[in-house]
Amino acid sequence: MSDDAVAELLGFLDLERLDRDLFRGLTPNDGRPRVFGGLVAAESLIAASRTVGPALYPHSLHSYFLRPGDPKRPILFEVDRIRDGRSFTTRRVVAIQNGEAIFSASISFHIEEEGLAHQIDAEPVPPP
Repeated sequence: MSDDAVAELLGFLDLERLDRDLFRGLTPNDGRPRVFGGLVAAESLIAASRTVGPALYPHSLHSYFLRPGDPKRPILFEVDRIRDGRSFTTRRVVAIQNGEAIFSASISFHIEEEGLAHQIDAEPVPPP
């Protein structure tokens, strides 16, 4: 991927904040009839990430593609703050075009912490 392509992608991922929990994203209008779903998912994750603290990392994302997106129109991302806890935070994001949901995601964030280990170290094995 060229430096120009990376810069263009990063530009699309730089969402405009319209309100506390409302963002607007653009998509490439490159002649395709629909918006690439992976871009909508990435923009949704970024919108949700901008509503949580810097110590929280996404650890679970469930998403649904509801309708095709129009590459000629911006997408609004509405973030619902479902839960804010000490270790876990949950967000729901709905991507909207023309007043209709085109994508929905539920994203859980977690602080980085040491977890349980359920594996015994492997015995050393001589090389072949």
